[in-house]
Amino acid sequence: MQSKKTRSNQERTEATRTALLSAARKLFVEKGYAATSTPEIAAAADITRGALYHHFADKQDLFRAILEDEARAVAGEIEQAAPDALPVRAALIAGSEAYLAAMTVPGRTRLLLIDGPAVLGTEAMFALDAAHAGRTLREGLAMAVGHGLPNGTPVDALAALLSAAFDRTALAIASGADADAFRAAMIGMIERTVAPS
Repeated sequence: MQSKKTRSNQERTEATRTALLSAARKLFVEKGYAATSTPEIAAAADITRGALYHHFADKQDLFRAILEDEARAVAGEIEQAAPDALPVRAALIAGSEAYLAAMTVPGRTRLLLIDGPAVLGTEAMFALDAAHAGRTLREGLAMAVGHGLPNGTPVDALAALLSAAFDRTALAIASGADADAFRAAMIGMIERTVAPS
């Protein structure tokens, strides 16, 4: 009997958390972080403010959880598109295309590349990226050393520079720039950086 009650409590807890994340994400995308209040989030999730603060310390904590979910989703799409069975260069190209596609999810660019750095700071966002999409890029480049990248390539520095180019591409596309041209330029940069092996 106790296990059924516990499971029910866990399910309610997860449902409340999911409702909060969904409502907050929608409001943060529509209005921006600064213009969104916790009472609005609680009302949109159809819960009390007390329940919100039971799950998250404050609005920034809730925002951080949303960014972690977004970053995890982007990395998941990259990893799905670039399985270990692919040759290294092909995996880097497939992962690059997956990143750019993942960043077209409505609101994602605003959350991760505009509001995220403004709210949490660039250092926190660099750490978040390093654990997710940046990690996949760094791992792919490390695998390419000796297989399209020269031995001794400074992988961390190269990954940081390419990551900045990916983010700039995502921002340009989100702002209405020629998506095909930016995608082609970004993929071309990867193709020129990592030679066929």
